[in-house]
Amino acid sequence: MDDYLVINKARWDERAPAHAASSDYGFDRFIAEPDFLSRVVRFDRARLGDVTGLRGVHLQCHIGTDTLSLARLGARMSGLDLSSASLTEARKLAASTGTDIDYHEATVYDAVDVLGAGSFDLVYTGVGALCWLPDVARWARVVADLLRPGGRLFIREGHPMLWALDETAELPTLGYSYFETKEPLVFDEPGTYVDTDATFSNGLSHSWNHGLGEIITALMTAGLKLTQFVEHDSVPFEGLPGHMVRDDAGEWRLSANPERLAASYTIQAVKEP
Repeated sequence: MDDYLVINKARWDERAPAHAASSDYGFDRFIAEPDFLSRVVRFDRARLGDVTGLRGVHLQCHIGTDTLSLARLGARMSGLDLSSASLTEARKLAASTGTDIDYHEATVYDAVDVLGAGSFDLVYTGVGALCWLPDVARWARVVADLLRPGGRLFIREGHPMLWALDETAELPTLGYSYFETKEPLVFDEPGTYVDTDATFSNGLSHSWNHGLGEIITALMTAGLKLTQFVEHDSVPFEGLPGHMVRDDAGEWRLSANPERLAASYTIQAVKEP
């Protein structure tokens, strides 16, 4: 089962430098503009509220742009990711902007052992994270264990409705499971989601979908109380190439009748005392 970690780590390690060099992640803007925030964090800025002084951890932080954005909003941030190459880029960005963020190389399921139980006021997860985890109930238990009583989870994710669509079809159609399955979805794709001239040799990936009911039930079972659940008709990447348009904020939605597709969602939940 742990083969998925080796496979996915190789994929992310190879792509991290290209992602950091791409204008899509905006490293140059982060360095030049002290108040610049990632698109994902900007989208949910009002929902995040005041995070000043909160001890936060960003799980599956990749190259750290959302992590840095939360630090710029006043949180005392840590980041965790399985990709050593991604963390190298995240540390470079933090150093280039004079931001104190501690990064840790580990899987999500090992986060409590690495970071300590009950250590955080805020656990944050960004778009495109849960699909790399085989067991959403186990993830929810990790989140609950990381949080102090009264601490909260904040997650924005791609919607399982979107993940279930086969984006390669001429007209997108249901091609993949909406619900969590024991066996992973296996893809072999040579490219990546940013604009880059880089070529890659590690195209293989293992991923899983998780239904909204499964995610919410897992959080409740782990002792978290749902405080917000919002579905959005947009997502910060072109999830269905050729069928979406991008707005001025960098969000993508269906070019015709966007109300037909729930493309992403935001969930907040609080650990019960």
